[in-house]
This record gives sequence, C-alpha cells and structure tokens, in this order.
Amino acid sequence: MNIAECVVVSGGFDPIHVGHLRMFKEASELAPRLIVIINSDNFLIETIGQSVLGENISVIKIGSGKTKILMWSQMHGNESTTTKAVLDLCNLFNDSSENEIKSILKACTIAIIPMLNPDGAKAYTRLNANEIDLNRDAQDLSQPESVALRNFFNKFKPGFCFNLHGQRTIFSAGNINKPATVSFLAPAQDEACTVTDNRKIAMAIIVKMNKNLQLQIPKQVGIYDDAFNINCVGDTFQSYNVPTVLFEAGHFEGDYNREVVREYIFQSLLIAIHYIASNQLDGEGYEDYFKIPENEKRFYDIIIRNAKVELDNKEQILDIAIQYQETLVDNELKFIPKVEQISDLKHFFGHNEIDAEEKTVLNSNKKNIAEGNENDFVYIGNEIFSIIL
Repeated sequence: MNIAECVVVSGGFDPIHVGHLRMFKEASELAPRLIVIINSDNFLIETIGQSVLGENISVIKIGSGKTKILMWSQMHGNESTTTKAVLDLCNLFNDSSENEIKSILKACTIAIIPMLNPDGAKAYTRLNANEIDLNRDAQDLSQPESVALRNFFNKFKPGFCFNLHGQRTIFSAGNINKPATVSFLAPAQDEACTVTDNRKIAMAIIVKMNKNLQLQIPKQVGIYDDAFNINCVGDTFQSYNVPTVLFEAGHFEGDYNREVVREYIFQSLLIAIHYIASNQLDGEGYEDYFKIPENEKRFYDIIIRNAKVELDNKEQILDIAIQYQETLVDNELKFIPKVEQISDLKHFFGHNEIDAEEKTVLNSNKKNIAEGNENDFVYIGNEIFSIIL
C-alpha cells in the first residue's frame, strides 16, 4: 500500500468520545483507508466499506488473542442503544490497567462495527438509503453495507458473532406484566431449528448473561422465536457453524432514552466476552436457555382504561391504547403519541395506565377520539391529561 492509499491517525484518545469519531470521519475522507492507533497496538480503526450514500463503515479492532469475536451494531439505523454500549465497551478496554481487561485482550481479538448503516442512522430509519432491510439481505448481498460486513466476516474469520439490535417497547418477557428489557436469541441454522453444537455454545453464553440480568431485572429478559430465515445475517452466520448471539435492547420503566438499558447491554457484552475469554466453551448449561420466556407483544406505551368513547355510532366503555412514534424532527428525536387501538384490552398491559373511570375521553380538539389520532393531550371528562414524555 503506498502513502496515497491510507491515512494514519494516532494519539492518546482517553476515553474515546464523539469528537474523536468526528475527527476519524474527517480524516477518512482523505484516503480510501483509515488506520487509527490508540495508545497501543491493541486498538486499530479501519474503513471496511462505504454506505449507499458514501459514508465510511469502520471497524474497531481491540486485543491480540487467538479467539476472535465479531460484533456489529446499528444494522437498523434507528437502533442506536447498542452502539452507545459498544462505545462504552471501547472506553473500558482503553483503560487496560485492570488485570481482567488485560487478560481479555490477551486472549481475544475483538472486532466492533459500531454503525453498519450510517445512512439509516442519519435519517433515523430502520432501512438503508435504498430502503432495504440489511437484516434480510444476507443471501442477496444487494447492498454495499451487506457486502462490507460479509467481506470482513470472511477476512476476519470470527469464532463468535454478536448481532446487536434494539426492539420496540411493545414486547413483554412472556405473557406477564413485565417488559422485555433485554432480549436474546441463538438463531437457528436450518429449517428444523436443530440444536447444533455451535447453537448450544451460543445458548450457554446467553444463559451466562441472563444469570447476571436476573439479579437486577428479574423476569425482564426474553428470547425471540427461533424460526429459521436464511436471509437474516444471524441465521446465515450460524449456518456457517459460528456461534452467533442476537442482542436486543428493549424497554425499562420510564427509560425512553434507553440509558438504563444501555448499561444492561454493556454489562451483558462484557460478561459474554469474559466468559468466552476464560473458558473452552462446549455448550455446558445450554439447557437453561429454554427456561427463558419467549417475547410476546403485550405492551402499549399508554393504556387509558374504562374510557367512554363513541364507536360505531354508539357509546361504549373500552380501553384506548397509545403508542409513541419515534420521529426525527429538525434533527431531534421526538416521541409522538398516536392512538393505536380502541378496544377491550384486558389481555394487554400499559407502561403507563390511566383509569378514566367511565368518563368521556376526547382528543385534543375535543372531538371523538379515534384510531390514528396524534395528540399531546386528551380530555378525560373535563380534565386535561398530558400524554407526552
């Protein structure tokens, strides 16, 4: 490689923060490849591809051990909690004075792609700039972001993969009044959902993380259905016999900015990496994976109970479900309350519940409330109730 093909940035970035990432982005525009040396040879950042709109996709490589772990975040642009968590992890690894951290970095080489879908992140959309779900493009590889991930996977040859996502507030951990604050999955690798040796290892890693989480958020951890879809990245990498774990950052009470959940994801990542670094994993204890409840769609952000409403030209006592729509307005994330359902919702839970006590509920224009209404407040009887965060 000649000097015109790369740019190298080095320094004591302690800790790594957004300003540094901005500097790395500007430096990366000077050459096709960016190499960042942070404090020691254990930290390297390089560009592995570009998005549809030409944004660089970078990987942070940490450690020098034989065991290789690959993780990627923000494959869906509007799922940023795990990106914050992996940067928290980088900050921890940057302080290598602790013996446990040193042992991890000696045993493992960890590759982190903090933002696989930068175009979607900028627009705060699930899809990329071509309106493609990158997590359904594992076989077609029709998008440059998918190609960048696959090429790096092939080059890096990981022994473990972590697929990092965020989930909506609608999920419960089983059919109980507990949100799925963190969820996991050991993806299937065939149509029969065979519990293969590498799936057992992935399950055992999840069991280890779940034990820690149960001490802090009991009954608030779920797993996803493992129906096989080879178009999903996790299923594809699992089918290559690489133990793969899906992480989902969910909802904690009142934590709509997901800063509490960010901490739980950070903890889970660290526990998983330490477990891998400290053991020859064979799937021992994987059976407890099946004791974790499956996620169900049982929550709304707000339920107004016992509301008198006019529906089908007659007054009825029903429940009103309201869900926040996460919308980017003038580059600021807004939570817009939207009426999702007016029905008997006795089998659902609200993160916030209001008892209308059979009083008439009207929208903010003092009209009959209807599904699809977006309101900052509602009238319950003669009182105004704010429903914005």
